[in-house]
Amino acid sequence: MADAIVAEGLVKTYGTVRALDHLDLRVTEGTVLGLLGPNGAGKTTCVRILATLLRPDEGRVSVAGIDVLAEPQRVRKVIGLSGQYAAVDDNLTGYENLEMIGRLYQLGKARARQRAYELLERFDLAEAAKRTVKTYSGGMRRRLDLAGALITSPPVIFLDEPTTGLDPRSRLGMWEVIHERVRSGSTLLLTTQYLEEADRLADEIVVIDHGRAIARGTATELKRQVAVERLEVTVARDAELETVRVAVEKVCGEVPEVDTLARRVSAPAGGTRVLLDVVRLMDAAGIEPVDIGIRRATLDDVFLKLTGQAAGSGEHAPEGTAAAGGRRSRGDRSEGVR
Repeated sequence: MADAIVAEGLVKTYGTVRALDHLDLRVTEGTVLGLLGPNGAGKTTCVRILATLLRPDEGRVSVAGIDVLAEPQRVRKVIGLSGQYAAVDDNLTGYENLEMIGRLYQLGKARARQRAYELLERFDLAEAAKRTVKTYSGGMRRRLDLAGALITSPPVIFLDEPTTGLDPRSRLGMWEVIHERVRSGSTLLLTTQYLEEADRLADEIVVIDHGRAIARGTATELKRQVAVERLEVTVARDAELETVRVAVEKVCGEVPEVDTLARRVSAPAGGTRVLLDVVRLMDAAGIEPVDIGIRRATLDDVFLKLTGQAAGSGEHAPEGTAAAGGRRSRGDRSEGVR
């Protein structure tokens, strides 16, 4: 299959700060790419360049086979965009916002109305359709903005932290919408701070830090690449820690970590054989664990090891005055990109 999104050698600087440092991306048609990285790593800057809202200092970009830098207007006709902050008109109703977006995309009056009603229903906003958006909660505004990004059923969609501010039920609903769009053939580039979201939705993940891609692959490949399974044993009494530590070291062949506050002993290990051997040694010593098990690697482990910080924490550098928070300016909205 062809690549729906191609970025080669993207460079973007803000003064002395290099937000993107020769970043390369490729997204195959009909797939989801998850773009992960700490705050300030360059994710939003990348999305803004791909969506025609920002020009790179260096590099080549194409979306749906169209040169983004040479023909931005053509690109805007085939993409949907939802940024980190809801770009909706507070003084219009939910229905009026979506109908207006449809008319701006030249869907025609009847089709724009039809899509507005369909999306209000799909995003659980039908009962609030005639209320002005200034009366909406943050989560409702977010869902309305996401609906606007899908008004034309675009073949390529950019979602910059799309579920930030949504409650768990709304987040699950959004995941269903993303799955629907991919099944219908759309291509998505998704930035997120929720690693569970990337694990569940993305066909491939690229981790960026300081504007560079530092790892890429499927969620399973990344977990295997940078993290190993660990045996963890929690006991009830401080006096049992030393005995368990000795048992774990004997079985695992490595000096374990001991968390005295949590009364937990852990060491790299894999397979049920290790677990059974430690249980036998503890049973012989008359120690019953509070908890014991093999902890498999998660994307949180991958993210922490690759970037040195947990997801959603830290900020290396601003991504430019306008781009740092991903907020769309008046100029962005006048360009007609969702």
